Amino acid sequence: MTDLVQQALLIFAAFFAIMNPISNTAVFVGLTGELDSAGQKQIAYKALVIAFFIIAAFSLFGKAIFTLFGITLPALRIVGGILVFIIGYKMLNGNSSDASESPKAQDGGDIAVSPLAVPLLAGPGTIATAMSYSAEGGWSVITITIAMFALLCVITFFSFIFGQKIIQKMGEGGLDITTRLMGLILAVIGVHMLMEGLFGAVENFLTYYAAK
Repeated sequence: MTDLVQQALLIFAAFFAIMNPISNTAVFVGLTGELDSAGQKQIAYKALVIAFFIIAAFSLFGKAIFTLFGITLPALRIVGGILVFIIGYKMLNGNSSDASESPKAQDGGDIAVSPLAVPLLAGPGTIATAMSYSAEGGWSVITITIAMFALLCVITFFSFIFGQKIIQKMGEGGLDITTRLMGLILAVIGVHMLMEGLFGAVENFLTYYAAK
């Protein structure tokens, strides 16, 4: 029983460090600052539900999914990094309205799916963490992995909701500054993900070439 508790704490800590609810709350506020409270809750709920099912699926069937579609983690990191960088660049230039004013964004569509659910909440690092821990043991470890991510999703949801109230007190000017700052952070995250993907691809290539 003690081993399972230690395992649960270790998995939760790993998910928390990679998913970083505090940083993602600021990004969420920057993306949804022009929506009302109901719209923000809808987007937060949908994004976290999608992220949960993605991580649960990869915890259960990750290796099979990657093998079936011929997907590599470096490729996932490269695509995710490019996507996050583009969105961050637009926010850095004060173009957050492109996401928040579209019809799909208002009903919880585009923003909830991308960039919130994928790749920010259920990104390559989170997927890799889920696959890594779930592959270490049997159903007990898989169950703990999914349960710990579910707990983190609940914490993140409340962080999203209460984070918006702080930004509202900052006013329009504060929101604009926050949007641009989060755009910079997103751009940096995107570059970091892209570099990890490129390094991983090169490493895989060298490994493959050396084995021939």
